[in-house]
Amino acid sequence: MSTTERKSLVESIKDKGKNLEAEMSFFDHLEVLRWHLVRSVIAICIFAGLSFTFYDFVFNEIIMGPKSLNFWTYRMMCVVGNKFNIDGFCVEHIPFNIINTELAGQFMLQINSCLLMSLLLGFPYILFEIWLFIKPALTDIERRSARGFVFYATLLFVLGVLFGYYVVVPLSVNFLANISLSIEITNQITIDSYLSTIATLSLGCGIVFLLPILIFILSKLGIMTPEFMRASRRYATVIILVVAAIITPTADVITMLTVATPMFLLYEISILVSAKVKKQKLAQEKNNI
Repeated sequence: MSTTERKSLVESIKDKGKNLEAEMSFFDHLEVLRWHLVRSVIAICIFAGLSFTFYDFVFNEIIMGPKSLNFWTYRMMCVVGNKFNIDGFCVEHIPFNIINTELAGQFMLQINSCLLMSLLLGFPYILFEIWLFIKPALTDIERRSARGFVFYATLLFVLGVLFGYYVVVPLSVNFLANISLSIEITNQITIDSYLSTIATLSLGCGIVFLLPILIFILSKLGIMTPEFMRASRRYATVIILVVAAIITPTADVITMLTVATPMFLLYEISILVSAKVKKQKLAQEKNNI
C-alpha cells in the first residue's frame, strides 16, 4: 500500500469517526428531548388528575361561571352602570340554554375540560422544561440576558388568560346570547360550542400576551429592531384591530376595542424591550472593541 493510499485510509477512518460522533451527539440530544417530553406529559397528567378530583369546582365555578349572572365581571358591570347611570350596561339576562346532543358528550366534556385545565396549570412547568432543554446550547451572555424567561413568560400568559376569561369571554357571551333575529328562534347552545368558545378566547388572549417575549427573541436574533417597530406603528395598528376582531367573535366595537387596548400597550412594551436588547448589544460590542 502506497503512502497516498495510507493517508486516504486514515482520513476516511477519521471522517467516519467524526460522523459516528455527530450521530451519537444527535441521538443523545434526542434522548434528552425525550425525557423533557416525558416529564412534561407526567406533569400534565398530574394536573389533569387534580382537575378531575375537583371537577365540581372546575365545572360549576370556572366553566359555567361566564353563564351565571353572579359572575364577577357582570357584577362589576352592574356596579359601574348604576354608579354612572349607563342604561343597558348592567347584565340582567343571558338568554340561552346549554344542551348536549351526543351520547358521550358529557363524558367528553369532562375529559376535554380536565385536559384544558391541566395545560393551563402545567404551562409554567412546560416552559421550565423548554428552558432546561435550550439552556446548554446558550452562551453565558445569552443565559444571563434570558434570565427570568420562564417567570416573565408565565406572568404574561397568566395575565392574558385572566384578561380573556374575565373580560373577553363574558363580553362575548353576553353579546352573542342577546342577539335575537326572531322570537321564533331559541338559543340552544351545545356544550362543545360553549366550551370551545371559552377555551379559544382565554388561550388566544394568553398567547397574544406573549408578544413581548417573541419580540425579545427576534431582537436577540437581529430580526426585529425598535426603529422598524416604531416606523410600523400604523401597520401594527391595523393588524392589532384585525386580530382583536378575530379573537372576539362579536360585531360589538366596544368589545373589540377592549381587547385591542392591551394589545396596543403590549406593542409599546415590545418596542421598549427591543430597544433595551439593542442597547445591550451596542454596549457588548464596545466592550469587545
